[in-house]
Order: sequence, then C-alpha cells, then structure tokens
Amino acid sequence: MSAAVPNPFDSRTMLDGIRRWVELETPTEAPEQVNRLVAMAADGYRGLPATIERVPGRDGRGDHLIARSAWGAGAPGILVLSHLDTVHPLGFIERLPFRIEGDSAFGPGIYDMKGGAYLAYHAFRQVCADGAPPSLGITQLYVSDEEIGSPTSRALIESEGRKAKYVLVTEPARDGGKIVTGRKGVGRFEVFIKGVPSHAGTRPGDGRSAIRELGNVIQTLEAMNDLARGITVNVGVVRGGTRPNVIAEEAYAEVDLRVPTISDSDELTTKILNLKSRTEGVTVKVIGELNRPPYEKSNAGAALYEHARTIAAEIGFDLVDTATGGGSDGNFTAPHTATLDGLGVDGKGAHTHYEQMYISSIEPRARLLYRLYQTLR
Repeated sequence: MSAAVPNPFDSRTMLDGIRRWVELETPTEAPEQVNRLVAMAADGYRGLPATIERVPGRDGRGDHLIARSAWGAGAPGILVLSHLDTVHPLGFIERLPFRIEGDSAFGPGIYDMKGGAYLAYHAFRQVCADGAPPSLGITQLYVSDEEIGSPTSRALIESEGRKAKYVLVTEPARDGGKIVTGRKGVGRFEVFIKGVPSHAGTRPGDGRSAIRELGNVIQTLEAMNDLARGITVNVGVVRGGTRPNVIAEEAYAEVDLRVPTISDSDELTTKILNLKSRTEGVTVKVIGELNRPPYEKSNAGAALYEHARTIAAEIGFDLVDTATGGGSDGNFTAPHTATLDGLGVDGKGAHTHYEQMYISSIEPRARLLYRLYQTLR
C-alpha cells in the first residue's frame, strides 16, 4: 500500500511559517526589525531558481526585497506586491501574542498582511518544487513602508509594475473573503492659517482670528463630502492659538481626501489647494497632494478578476469582488497594469488589539495564488 502524498498546502505547516514572521515584530519605524524579516524571507529563496536583490532602505526606513524567478526573465510577467511593515509598535506582541482560538490565529500584522505575504512566498516555493516553470516569470516585491504611504518604495513599485503584465497584491481579503478590484485614491493636505494677534479683552477689534478662519475652512471642506459619489473629506487634526485671552495668530489642520476616480481626484485636489480666506488680514495656505491615485476597475483588471474567480470555483470557493476606501500599493499599479488586490488571508481586526486571520482561509487562498502563478498567460 503506497504512502499518502503530503499536502503541499497543509494549513498547519503554513501557519507555522506565518507564526515565525508574525513573532518578529516589524513596525515601519523600526528599520532594523524590518530588515531582520527581510533577511528571513530572503533566506527562504536560497536554493530556488530565483535571484535575490535587497534595495537598501533610506530616510529611516527598512530595506525592500525583490525575488525574481529564473524563468521568464526579460518579458512582462507577474508582479506580486507585499509589505513586511506593520502599524503595531514594538512590544505589542506582549499584548497580542500569537495564539489560536478555534479558527482564528491572532498576532500583530497577521491579517494585514504577513499572512498574505507568506502565502505568496509559499506558493512560489511550490511552483519551484513542481520543476515545470509556468509561462510567465514571477517577481515578488516586499516593501518596508506601505503602512505610511510607501514614500521610499513608490518609485520601485511603479517601475516594476510598468514592466509587468499582471500585478497581484497580497493585502487581506475583505468582508468574508472578497477580492479587491477597486480602491479610492488618497490625498493628504496641510492647512496653514495666519491671522493677527491682539488682546481678547482690551483690543479685540485689532485682531484677526486664525482659529475663526479655520472654522470657515473646515465648513468649506466638510461641504465637499459627497457620499453618493464616494467622495470623503475629513479634517482629522486641528491646532491653533496660544492662550484663551489672545486672538489667535495661527491655526493649522490636516486633511484626508478619498476619491474613487481620477477625474474626482483632479477636481477635489484643485478645490482644496485653492482654498481662500474669507477674512481680511488673514491668509490661508494649503500644501499637499494625492499620494495614492485611485485604483479603478479597468477592462484588463476585470478580465484578471474573472480568471481568478474561475480558478477559485475549481478550488471550491466563490470569489466575490468589492471596492474599498482604503489605499494600498495596488493603487500605484492599477492605472497602467491589470491589478488584483485582496489576495491575502481572510480575517478581521486590521491595526487593532484583536487582529486575527481565519485558519480555514490559508489553504484555499494559497492554492489560488499558486494556480494564478501557473495559469496566467
């Protein structure tokens, strides 16, 4: 009687690997920690038909890792985007240690997105173990700063994305396993207001309140919200003044913009940057930009999703797509390359003290990545 063939996508085996990545904490602001995980991931490619490149970190951020398959070199292939940084500060592992409760495995960054990053790596290893290279080359890019907007990796992501035929992003699945085929563009702006100070009791008429003008600015910004169009403008930080008996000379605000389309981003960015003061003697200055373009569902992206949905059905699950207001590195590639996001593990609680992934999602999601590597042409 022949021995049973081991399951190359055994959930417990993959969970052990995910645990090693999770227990090595990697806040974006701790580049030495991120680099330890970069080194651990790079070691996993030793002996495989792949080349490894570490792009040195800068501006206080960790390194980026590029693993390229030995096959398919020089031709447009598959780019797999993952990030190794997390939002949780060092030591959070004590508050949220790796543990298993029923179908959930807990840990900092396990859902966003170490689970998905590990599955992409595991699926690549299995493709290599098959000994029969698929049609397209595979490039896996692990970046160190996605959680703060990818300031040191954006140019690398865009460059690699333009060379690829397809982009697969291992951000976590949404709302019960949904794939992501659209994300809003994200803009960040700072508002600086300069007024005229005076004594609030004896010479109130001499002053021009920057805080009062900030109130006008906030009302103008809030009026730009259009939920029916999917446009949100949020004034999330405000500061101003020095003392209650002084007409405020200065005020400041930080603004978040989310827009679903390129045309919306052009319209709203122009409006925000051109805010004007309503008060004589008070100036308003706005700086900022759209730091992630909208990820709109293109025809090529829709075809990629339909291909993935067919594969998922063959594996045994229904792959439903959705759009989300959160940005990812897929925003940088979707405008010019067919992109599919949300290919990571299912779970909940990203960025929280209860972050968790569902163990039952490990095998089907790993198989989906593996089959995409095999079947994309």
